[in-house]
Amino acid sequence: MSTAEDKTPVDMIVHGRYVVTMDDAKGVIEGGAVAVKDGAIVAVGTNAEIASAYSTDNEIAGDDRVLMPGLVNGHTHTAMTLFRGMADDLELMTWLTTYIFPMEGRYVDPEFIRIGSELACWEMIQSGTTSFVDMYFYPEEIAGVVDKCGLRAVITAPMIDYPSPGFKGWDDSFAAGVKFVQDWQGKNARITPGLAPHAPYTVSKEHLADVAKVARELGAPISIHVAEDKSELDTIEGKYQQTSIEELADVGMLDAQVIAAHVVWPSDSDMELVAGKSFAAIHNPTSNMKTGAGFSPVPKLLEAGVTVGLATDGAASNNNLNMWDEIHLAALIHKGVATDPTVLPAATALDLATRMGAKAAGLEGVTGALKPGLRADMIQVSVDSLRMQPLYDVVSQLVYVADQQDVVTTIVDGKLLMADGKVLTIDEADLRARVLEISARIRADVDLLK
Repeated sequence: MSTAEDKTPVDMIVHGRYVVTMDDAKGVIEGGAVAVKDGAIVAVGTNAEIASAYSTDNEIAGDDRVLMPGLVNGHTHTAMTLFRGMADDLELMTWLTTYIFPMEGRYVDPEFIRIGSELACWEMIQSGTTSFVDMYFYPEEIAGVVDKCGLRAVITAPMIDYPSPGFKGWDDSFAAGVKFVQDWQGKNARITPGLAPHAPYTVSKEHLADVAKVARELGAPISIHVAEDKSELDTIEGKYQQTSIEELADVGMLDAQVIAAHVVWPSDSDMELVAGKSFAAIHNPTSNMKTGAGFSPVPKLLEAGVTVGLATDGAASNNNLNMWDEIHLAALIHKGVATDPTVLPAATALDLATRMGAKAAGLEGVTGALKPGLRADMIQVSVDSLRMQPLYDVVSQLVYVADQQDVVTTIVDGKLLMADGKVLTIDEADLRARVLEISARIRADVDLLK
């Protein structure tokens, strides 16, 4: 029998009635625990195994809780939480050009970004997202908020050929994006800076080539909207006689790490082109349905060997940052499209939001599973409510039943961000007051647009 002197001291031990590791070697452990030291996972096993080898003064009980990796939101625009519900039920280009772009021109400044990003971080912590990929203006402000709130993020600097908040056009937005990456590389272990040319239809081919070149030189990820809508395909075909993905290949972008949002309309040859590359398709089911863009062919992408992640998109086109909705929809949509209930089973849907989602975001080897050596990014999901009963298959229950209100604990890098459903790193009352103040001004202008 081990004595206290025989045990290795750790910073934290977190328990679960079930531990869903998303690690093939461990699977699901009933009555398990994870030991954490210096922000990293040092051991995963049964309660007895962990108790016999590790000691701590900081234990988090797991009665009627599932312990699992935190969710990875592969594409969002955090500060657009402040445009939530501003303009709904519109075709994508109408939504963008009539409402979003004009309102961004009027309101997006550093204060807007700080408030909107903090609201997004609160929502993600509360719903169990521990890592996200962001694309929005003033990325240095977003990075500052992420630094304080404790989440993990890939934050990419927006670049576009037209005037945008803070920029006259391409030259200054491109220069600022490069500077952001240079300033933030190695600055915070939880923050990965990257580049974000908006889309093939808003950034010229020459400028996409510039982004590809500097991304390769800096070793920085690229986040970009790709093959999102049929109108985009028509535009690129008319200009270059190529698909959007063929254009990316043509400019050398597929030799960099690409986090491609949406990928609703890839051709079979597109899928062959990106398979095996550092290219990930990020599935945004709610947003794509809401804008009428269509359904990404996720089963075909996976079959072709393309890495796929899952995401909410921004709260202006969703209208929330609840990854449980996306997991649920991903598991259902493709069954309906294929008229085959075996397509994209529950375990695969959960994988898109955890282990494969981390790979898609460029965070493989950092997060996405409960495995020794990875960072301690994990959540506890309560299964004690009556609507969670009976519980036969825990993975199925997480995909088809669980929702954001069931998340009770959120941990990132071994730091407790939410305990018993209360977010600890953000002052909710102060945030609420600032959100209500700025949204009152936005509401007045929205009424004038209608």
